[in-house]
Amino acid sequence: MAPSKYPVTRRDFIKVSATTTAAVSAISFGGCNTEKLPEPMKRPFGKLGFNVTTLGLGGQASIQWTPDDVDPVAIILKAFSLGINYFDTSNLYQESQLNFNKAFKKLNLIPGEEAYDENLRKSIWLTSKTAMRWGKPGWPERDGVRNWSQGENVKCAVDDVKRTLTQVFGDGKGNYPEGAYLDMVLCHTLHNTEEVDVLYLGLETPLDPDSNFGALVALRDLRDGTNLTGMNPKNEKLIRHIGFSGHANPPAMMEMIQRDEFGILDGMLVAINANDKTKMNMQHNVIPVAAAKGMGIIGMKVFADAAMYHKEPRWSQTPDDVFRKVGSPELPSKPLIEYSLTTPGVHTLIIGIGQIDDDPVKCQLVQNFYAAQIETDGMSADERKRIEQQANKVKPESNYFQALDKKQLSTPQNVRQQNGKLVWDTSIAADEPISHYEIFQDKKLIGKVEHHPQILKSKPFSFDLKTNGKISVAAVDKAGNRADFEIV
Repeated sequence: MAPSKYPVTRRDFIKVSATTTAAVSAISFGGCNTEKLPEPMKRPFGKLGFNVTTLGLGGQASIQWTPDDVDPVAIILKAFSLGINYFDTSNLYQESQLNFNKAFKKLNLIPGEEAYDENLRKSIWLTSKTAMRWGKPGWPERDGVRNWSQGENVKCAVDDVKRTLTQVFGDGKGNYPEGAYLDMVLCHTLHNTEEVDVLYLGLETPLDPDSNFGALVALRDLRDGTNLTGMNPKNEKLIRHIGFSGHANPPAMMEMIQRDEFGILDGMLVAINANDKTKMNMQHNVIPVAAAKGMGIIGMKVFADAAMYHKEPRWSQTPDDVFRKVGSPELPSKPLIEYSLTTPGVHTLIIGIGQIDDDPVKCQLVQNFYAAQIETDGMSADERKRIEQQANKVKPESNYFQALDKKQLSTPQNVRQQNGKLVWDTSIAADEPISHYEIFQDKKLIGKVEHHPQILKSKPFSFDLKTNGKISVAAVDKAGNRADFEIV
């Protein structure tokens, strides 16, 4: 029988590596020989029919801002050797997509080449992103709507998809081989509802190919091989799935999902770390909605783009901003990774790697791999709270990318009466999940409605009203906090 690639069982591996970070060196890896590592843990990736490793490789850090003494290709190759199967990049990440091209050539992942390894290609999930909100060139400027790409000739989202394909699989000059595809394209870094409005043009509104339309309907053409927009004249199928990413605005992200009456969105990349609750949080708001819809959910900013470690809270800009150590004594990296991966709904994390090392104790990639071997329920509620307190004490202002400040539990949204029913949209949660809604008539409790993640605007909460009177509805969270709304 052929020897197993993963001779160390996950049980023995976790038993050793969970004790202390230093205990990892007790396993004989022989210069960090990845053939001695256990098979990576995987989780079902939402409803997408793919089992994703709990650790994915982010396309930033040294793959984007590469220090002079770091080889970004070696980082990608090492991730493959560990068995990681989720890979992330973007049209906003400088040389990132080109670095994946160099690695993919070594891995025989370029379609059309003689040694093309189609089975390996099918075994991984490759995601890129576009921050172009429009699906066709010649779009109008709109307040609050940002469109940007690092491609010189990119004029819309379709151009960005083709830019990714030529940079990752092609010649980098506009050509890509037949058979090249992306597993998912994300509408990158959603900021507000104004951008949601643009993205859904041509879906919620009549599609006019001679006018303009949002990115989603154009990306759907590239997914389905159709040409309803006129932007896919060759009827190519260049992407498998569509999603979006966001750091800043949970209500806008929730609306992005709730307006999807068209079966467009399959994935969400979301900022989630132990300081999530220092701002309007993701974990009790948009993440449950995405999970209820069956989306594949990818966590990011586990270390707040290194703001939990060596730099001030701002976006990284140069190689000097890349963090190249494994955590810190005040804030070890392992529990931060475990916190994000035990947030209900999260399937995998992308983490940018500053450097790798033959010594597994010093290797960011190997250490992150160790930490990611955790079940969805592998951390108790008390331990999660302890880590929140530690992160908030050490780096209380780290989450600069979450634009909306922390607020109390909100009242039910858009409360109205329709055809003898009281109807409302979901409240926005604070530190605790929402439990239920209470309905009062003339200050007397007349009913309760259990809370569930609202996945569509067309499916609000409702309660039958039998008689007239002074009506109010209150949101109640699991800690007993409440927010009342009275109908005038």
